[in-house]
Parts: sequence; structure tokens; C-alpha cells
Amino acid sequence: MYAQAIVTLALLGATTVTAFPASLSNRQAKACFVVGNTALPQEVADSVTSIQSSVTCDATKKTISNVPDVTSGSTSFSSIDFSQSKSTPLQFALDTFATKTPLASTDLATFQDMLNTYLATEAGLRSVGGNLAIKAPKFFLQMQVSRIQTAQGNAPAAAGLQVDHLRDKVTKNAAGESKALLDQVAAVAKQVS
Repeated sequence: MYAQAIVTLALLGATTVTAFPASLSNRQAKACFVVGNTALPQEVADSVTSIQSSVTCDATKKTISNVPDVTSGSTSFSSIDFSQSKSTPLQFALDTFATKTPLASTDLATFQDMLNTYLATEAGLRSVGGNLAIKAPKFFLQMQVSRIQTAQGNAPAAAGLQVDHLRDKVTKNAAGESKALLDQVAAVAKQVS
């Protein structure tokens, strides 16, 4: 009886495991930048759903791991591709995604477009099981968007989108970067006005 219950649970588990990725694959198929078959984590699948109508793909131009070049607004990923820089991913992010002074005068739409291209490319990378070095600059961009929103009087309500949380995500995903760069990120995160 005990062995039969274990076999039944194992079969149920196997059914659940095979059904879950299939449902993710169906959602992924709608986005032009999700080119692989690897199931996406829920957070990434949610970002795909939220940005796919704002992002277009150029299938003739490939970026990291053969993910097509994506464009949101007037920003293409290839124009801000950290992997083409001689700098580390975090140094590239600090240099490329700097905000204006005063912070509230920074163009939020431009930063959102840049972030959309990073979110789309990350989803594409995850779908093909590619390298995720993109996470440090992506989280830095998310932090910058949150800082701009906060300075403009529209701070994100969701805990996962607040500046301090995103600072910690940058730090976690840039663990191999120099202390000086990590200190710069901490200093930037303190400036929200």
C-alpha cells in the first residue's frame, strides 16, 4: 500500500512537471524574442507578458546567444549591449545608464525603453539556457527606473520594485565586481530626489 502511494505520487508529480513547462511554452511562443524552449521562471514570464506588445524583434540581427535584436521605442538592445563592451557588466551599467541631475528631470520613457530591451533579451537568453551575466546591468536599469519614478513622485508600491530591493539585487548579481563599483551602486541608490 505504501509503495503504491509513492508510485501514485511519483506519477502525479511527473504529470505536474510535464504540464507546467508546456503551459509556459505556450505563453512564450507569443513573444518574438523568446526563441528557445526552456521554461521561464514565473517572474520572467510575467515580464514577457508585460513588455511583449512594446518590443519588436529584428530576426536578421542576433545579439547574445542568437537572441534577436530587440527594440522598444527608439532603443535597440544592440546599441546598449553590455556584452560588446570592454568594461565589466556593472561598470558598463554605471557608465551607460547614468541619470541626470536633478534626477526628476531624467527621461523616464527612455530608461523604460532601455529596460524593456534588457528584460526581453534576458527572457530570450533564459529560453535558450544562455549566460545570465545580463542580470547585473538589468537590475541596475530597474533600480534607475525606480529612482526616477521615486524622484518624479510616483514611487513603485511593489516591494520588489523599490530602490533598496533592486540595489540588493544588483549587488547580489554583481558579486564578482570590485568593491569600488559596488560602493558606487550603493551611493547611487541613496539618491532618490
